[in-house]
Amino acid sequence: MLLFEIFGLTFDFQPLFDELNLWWASLLKHLPNILLALLVGVFGFLATKFLKRYFHKLSSRLVGDETIARLLSATMTIALVIFFILLILSVLELSGAVQTLLASAGVVGLALGLAFQDPILNFFSGILLTVRKLFRVGDLIEIDGYFGRVVEITLRHTSLETLQGQDVMIPNKIVAQMPLTNYNKLGRRRVDLSCGVSYGDDLAKVKEVTIAAIREHVVHDEARDVELFFNEFGDSSINYTLRFWLPPGVSAQGEFLKAQSNAIMAIVSAYNANDIMIPFPIRTLDFGIKGGEKLSTVLRPAFSAKEEKTSSEKGGTEHAPA
Repeated sequence: MLLFEIFGLTFDFQPLFDELNLWWASLLKHLPNILLALLVGVFGFLATKFLKRYFHKLSSRLVGDETIARLLSATMTIALVIFFILLILSVLELSGAVQTLLASAGVVGLALGLAFQDPILNFFSGILLTVRKLFRVGDLIEIDGYFGRVVEITLRHTSLETLQGQDVMIPNKIVAQMPLTNYNKLGRRRVDLSCGVSYGDDLAKVKEVTIAAIREHVVHDEARDVELFFNEFGDSSINYTLRFWLPPGVSAQGEFLKAQSNAIMAIVSAYNANDIMIPFPIRTLDFGIKGGEKLSTVLRPAFSAKEEKTSSEKGGTEHAPA
């Protein structure tokens, strides 16, 4: 026993020395494993440093987008680091620590997944959008009621610049779930105009004059037909829909509005020159019980009765001359 007396107090250091001896014996016993773990750690550090560059090149080949390539490369690097950490713990015969670590990681991952559900959904939606390439920077799109050009695509949101010059950031979760219209992907746009002519106009002449006005005065795709379809008997007009395509590759909103405006001006000028009328709304007032009777016809009996009454009153007040 190792007993020491200090200031009248006796201390037994034997348990401490016994514990240190056990630690030393355990260290000597596990020294080969410790040395092997150090070698695995050094090898893992060098391998991770070397393979990190290879992962980036491989990711760039597999995925064309640089953002996704960096993300994939970082994911593979982190997975390699975790693999070497688990391998070192196994070499040190710390299987219990490995199981505890994996269980803790699962619990923490579940908690983080529930706490950051929306950011995680936006993140993975951004990956999906980047891989599928639904649109690119500069495309004119319409999504969730917003209409504008794409100025930035990140893994969390998509930024649009509206045609009024406003910046809108839409979460990628909404972009991935909502219907999306891309006006640039196919490189073509069609102008649809609705109008009407009076019932007294010759419809064959209307069709001929309207199509000729578009062909002569509006820039359009000449390889496609200018189409006109009468589709409705309106209240005061026979209505039609006019359709023509912009030239191939022209899909900008400014060109679309310009073609639409030029078409309206050309149609109005052609109708004025050919005595074709675009009627104003007309309302017919019916005053009869059965219908089809004019106001003058309904009021005529009342006027006649009033005139007779007035005549009779004048006749009753007249006196014969003396």
